[in-house]
Amino acid sequence: MSPLGPASGPGRKSLSADCDYNLTLCKTASMLSPLEALVLDLLAAHGPTYGLDLVARADGRLKRGSIYVTLGRMEQKGLVTSELEIRPGEGPARRLYEPTALGLRSLVAARLVHGDLPLGAIRGR
Repeated sequence: MSPLGPASGPGRKSLSADCDYNLTLCKTASMLSPLEALVLDLLAAHGPTYGLDLVARADGRLKRGSIYVTLGRMEQKGLVTSELEIRPGEGPARRLYEPTALGLRSLVAARLVHGDLPLGAIRGR
């Protein structure tokens, strides 16, 4: 099945279900700000990452002063999760962020809606 939902078969029973699915796709895609899409891109590419590491990998597109505000908002939306990593003897605890399934689906939906990802690029597994 595609990460966005079923392409055909029992999961898509009627035209009404198709319309509901497409509306959900558009709502999911529009809920991402450009910064949120960038953060999800970086997390999808690099796996669980610390906030300041995201800033370093973003080539100036993310700022130290706004990354944690953005990550907090994304966590409230359910787009990312975080875990506090305690590092005894190595310094203060650090928060490690990773995308949720909703976050990854939202990123794919945003790419589809904005034409950055061709429809044929998503294959069911």
